[in-house]
Amino acid sequence: MKKLIYILITVLTIGACKVEVKNPNTITAATFWKTEQDAQYGINAVYNMFYKPGTYSRWMWFRLDLTSDEGFSQSPWAELKEWTQFTYNNYNFWEGNRWTYRDCYEAIFRANQVLSYVPNISFSDENNKNRILGQAYFLRGLYYYHIALLWGGPDKSVAIVLEPSTPDMQPQGHTETEVFEQAIADFTQAQTLLPTAWEGIDKGRATKGAALAFRAKCYMQLKKWTEAGADLRWLVEGEGRSYYNLTTNYFDNFSKDRENNQESVFEIQYSDANKAPAGDDDFAVDPNLGLNRGQFFAPPGIGWTDGELRPWLVTAFKQEKDLSNNFDIRLRYTAFYEGMENDFPDNTRIYGEVSNNATWSRPNWKGRVFFRKYSAEYYRDFDDYYNPTNVRLIRFADVLLMYAECIAQSGGALSEAVALVDRVRARVNMPSLATNHPSATTSKEVFLKRLQTERALELATEGQRWADLKRWGLLDTQAGIDELKLRDPDFAYWNETEGRWIQRFVIGKHSRLPIPSDEANNNPNITQNPMY
Repeated sequence: MKKLIYILITVLTIGACKVEVKNPNTITAATFWKTEQDAQYGINAVYNMFYKPGTYSRWMWFRLDLTSDEGFSQSPWAELKEWTQFTYNNYNFWEGNRWTYRDCYEAIFRANQVLSYVPNISFSDENNKNRILGQAYFLRGLYYYHIALLWGGPDKSVAIVLEPSTPDMQPQGHTETEVFEQAIADFTQAQTLLPTAWEGIDKGRATKGAALAFRAKCYMQLKKWTEAGADLRWLVEGEGRSYYNLTTNYFDNFSKDRENNQESVFEIQYSDANKAPAGDDDFAVDPNLGLNRGQFFAPPGIGWTDGELRPWLVTAFKQEKDLSNNFDIRLRYTAFYEGMENDFPDNTRIYGEVSNNATWSRPNWKGRVFFRKYSAEYYRDFDDYYNPTNVRLIRFADVLLMYAECIAQSGGALSEAVALVDRVRARVNMPSLATNHPSATTSKEVFLKRLQTERALELATEGQRWADLKRWGLLDTQAGIDELKLRDPDFAYWNETEGRWIQRFVIGKHSRLPIPSDEANNNPNITQNPMY
């Protein structure tokens, strides 16, 4: 699918489909949406948005990973750093807010084109039409899920657009709940139209399992545990069990050589086909198809280090040993940190650097913890804009842990929930919960609190944490912020001079981003988020 998307995206970005016209740049909706090939080009244009900097290739991770208690920024770019500290002065800040907002809605616009025009195209096989429509519903739902997660609030602040937009359109605003419900509706349509699996060059496209897993995520954010559990049950105990399982090797989920494996429920297909320069603009003839985050998160002298990890993650991993009395192998693949070569004797490589006392004694390295997942360190000495490693947006391990949460929250047998967590722990040779955390096997409350740590250890830096913090209510109470500030001073920091905590995170405000000013000012039908 990487090669397929590359070819079709290149055609689309210059507006030149293989049709009999003298000037391909004159293609319009009236002349384009005529053939099955046009429909295929159209759905690939929606996938194309995965390669735009505003979404998953770069800036989305600043919002999902760095805003949570897992990451932060010490970037010399002051405004970029401030946006991970809940200091939002310019709501139109392009890299921190508006670019991601714009690209999410551009993806929705492209999906709306497919859903509007493809039903009127004659297909030789209606199954092929349904698969294209199913993918469009899935991708639109995916972006509405993230829009609700990042910008949704109690007021009617977020637009829902279900048809190809026009310059004069001023869509109505909707609440966070309503946007999640729209995503649920899209995933519901998708799961009825999508296949359970794809073959050949199409492997990696959206499937029924992916639609059900993301619908479950939406239900969970709305605390509809029974509905979410039913979707997840399909993947774990139903028909989906024929397609999904944990990989034996944890690192297979972050390697370019083990992509689209049995643990992957949905992943973005990245490529290093176009290596330089980075074609990031909207009409790049040779678009960048690689993952950009490594360049922004790599250690000093290797990347720009605009994002890094909080040390509590390393401490959390080291709280318990595995059954062989070694440290949790997931730590090895999650972070670069001082002393990692001692914890894992074969773990000395940091791109082209060596992990030793000399390296970690450098002033700009000392005491810091750096991102490792989805980096290129395991096969080359540098990282840049064209990392070809696929991002697994949902792994089966995530499904198991979500299912465990739903069972516990809906009053199911706690033993079943514990068994699901133990299954994830066993893959990395960790003792059962009964061995190391016995109270978590008998108390629902203790289990759910332990599950918060289990999700951090398994899924750290994979873009799941912000949704988790919101769902668990840690952003809604002072007690929650008091817990988070002990892990992440971005929420609140101790001022030695004044002898008190200075809280940056404002409850009721910072659990969502501000709507970009231009959007709020130009559309009277949407309301700026509360307290902005």
